[in-house]
Amino acid sequence: MTKLTDIMNERMALSFEVFPPKTEKGMENLPGTIEHLCKYQPDYISCTYGAGGGNVGANREVCQMIKNAGTTPVTHFTVIKNTKEGMKDQLQQYLNEGVDHVLALRGDIPLGETTTCGDFQYATDLVKFIRDEFGDKFEIAVAGSPEGHIACRSLESDISVLKQKQDNGADYIMTQLCWDMEQFKYWLDAIYSAGVTMPVDVGVMPILDQAATINMALSRNGCVMDHELCKIISQNWLFPNPFAAKDAEGKPFDMFYDDKIKRFREAGIEYTIKQIDTYRSLGVNGIHLYALNKWKDVSEIIDRAGLKTLI
Repeated sequence: MTKLTDIMNERMALSFEVFPPKTEKGMENLPGTIEHLCKYQPDYISCTYGAGGGNVGANREVCQMIKNAGTTPVTHFTVIKNTKEGMKDQLQQYLNEGVDHVLALRGDIPLGETTTCGDFQYATDLVKFIRDEFGDKFEIAVAGSPEGHIACRSLESDISVLKQKQDNGADYIMTQLCWDMEQFKYWLDAIYSAGVTMPVDVGVMPILDQAATINMALSRNGCVMDHELCKIISQNWLFPNPFAAKDAEGKPFDMFYDDKIKRFREAGIEYTIKQIDTYRSLGVNGIHLYALNKWKDVSEIIDRAGLKTLI
């Protein structure tokens, strides 16, 4: 097994996240995307896993694409609607296919439900289950929320849960996106004070699209958009709003639509690069770029940020 924690303890790791496309064309194009990303010799590429495992077949297929491209696949895995036996069988299947790295997650609770509808309620349970059932056969990543998970009663409670994940056998942290650098610094000091010693691999969401940025911040993560990011959005605001920037015929409401799209993308990439600079200056153990199955934008960010020296 390639121990990603060993790499992160020696130097800053570089990795990407992709997701299983919902269309056949998307699946056909993904190997090319992964191949382009692999020119940067990433230490791993993670693949998302739908809550409840609805796309587990596609997830396994993408993990094999990653493996065949010559890097380490890390599969996401959730407890949503999962039984102990079901989880054990699925995890064994991953092992049989040569996938021995997992990001252990609770997952999003199904709409209208108040529980996970499975045998476990929390990611802490999943971490312990994997360790108890499989020993050291898996390297286990867990999520960390610098601003606190939206379902947690406080940041302090969230940090105590992160420490419990470590105590239950987790190996390293993949953070949720965070644009508030002062908050990230506070969180980093706080988890170290709590006795968390796991390497911190920072999730970075490229700023490329207005509506997607606002949606990601507010609909899922409760993230603060700092003044600089808000300024970029305001300066390039798509009227009447980013979620309805085109009329029924597909033509922009905003006469400056195309110019604003280009300006926002350029400003967003520059913002993302500066954010990466800050993370690197704090000595994080890895940069994990959410590639969104797009290699060109991510390549531009890596090249301009000087994240990888290609020799």
